[in-house]
Amino acid sequence: MDNQLILSELNERLNKYTKDIEDTFISVKNSGEKGDFFSQVKPFAEEVKEVVDHWKVEAESWIERNQPKNLHAIQIESAAEQMEMISVQAFFPETSRTRFINYLQSVRYVLTVIRTNINKYET
Repeated sequence: MDNQLILSELNERLNKYTKDIEDTFISVKNSGEKGDFFSQVKPFAEEVKEVVDHWKVEAESWIERNQPKNLHAIQIESAAEQMEMISVQAFFPETSRTRFINYLQSVRYVLTVIRTNINKYET
């Protein structure tokens, strides 16, 4: 399968995860109840991490090949770390709303930039 197609699919999966993570965060904040670590938090975080790890490799490789002006490998690294953090933090009501939203917006920005640039470089 074409690397751009793989990256595009992974990017869309992460985009969907950001929606799931945001929904979980809102629900947990409203209820005040933590997610169960072993039945909810850990399985979800591991699932997200698996996709993030694959996405990171594909995204860094794609950046190296295409060298888009407005996206750099360090942004991919940061987005990957932030995605992993929020996939866990969403389940805890004591998570800072401001920091959570900042991380979420940062991840979404990188995903949007990749989506936009993939379309520019398609052949």
